[in-house]
Amino acid sequence: MHITTMALVLRSVDYKESDKILTLLTKEQGKLTASARGSRRKGSPIGAGCQLLSWSELVLYDYQGRWSVKEASPERLFRGVREDVEKLALACYFAEVCELLAVEGEPCPQLLSLLLNCLHGLDQMHKPPELIKTAFELKAMCLAGYEPLLEGCAVCGAPEPEQPCFHLKEGVLHCARCRDKVGEGISMPLGGRALKAMEHIAYGDPKRLFSFEVNKEELRQLADLTEAYLHTQLERGFHTLDFYKQLRGAEEFRSTKV
Repeated sequence: MHITTMALVLRSVDYKESDKILTLLTKEQGKLTASARGSRRKGSPIGAGCQLLSWSELVLYDYQGRWSVKEASPERLFRGVREDVEKLALACYFAEVCELLAVEGEPCPQLLSLLLNCLHGLDQMHKPPELIKTAFELKAMCLAGYEPLLEGCAVCGAPEPEQPCFHLKEGVLHCARCRDKVGEGISMPLGGRALKAMEHIAYGDPKRLFSFEVNKEELRQLADLTEAYLHTQLERGFHTLDFYKQLRGAEEFRSTKV
């Protein structure tokens, strides 16, 4: 059995002397695992299309119940991401989250579209990486069934909560004075424009995902919140994010020394 599909390489693990085991996110079959025999050999015809984060047309064949890559033709390698170590680390974080959220063999076109849009944003758009990260985290949670409730206070019903806060565990907005009635867990403050940005990401046109305006302080507040929300709902951390933060911390330290 053979299939031809567009796929993004979410993870690549070296195997034996010249092979790889790939985790793919495909259009039609969702997440798949496939071996790429000989892909690490110099001059391999499938080598380029089997690189981490490559968007490729793949011909896969089923051998004894396991997929193998027969042909691989890369359509986009996101070179602007590959040439920047911080962007590459952030892109790997996106891929790790998507690998967790996707289910083997079940199509998830919206998640694939989100990941491709965010890779394009890092590659070509003049947007702060933290803005793209924020949009990815919140939208990924929405697609995974953790869409937050942002339309008014979840306790008193006020359409515009006083000193709005967001409860990470419950995923709801509330007034600061209503905090004790929401439940256990952490609530984080949320400024007006940051709240509007969350509404835009969660409920707006996915084709305009990054079209919101916040200043540096608002972006920092929003980035801290979306990251904490994702970690709270998924109940785990990500080593790729830890590496990205190490790189960011080193860059910020160098900037302060200049």
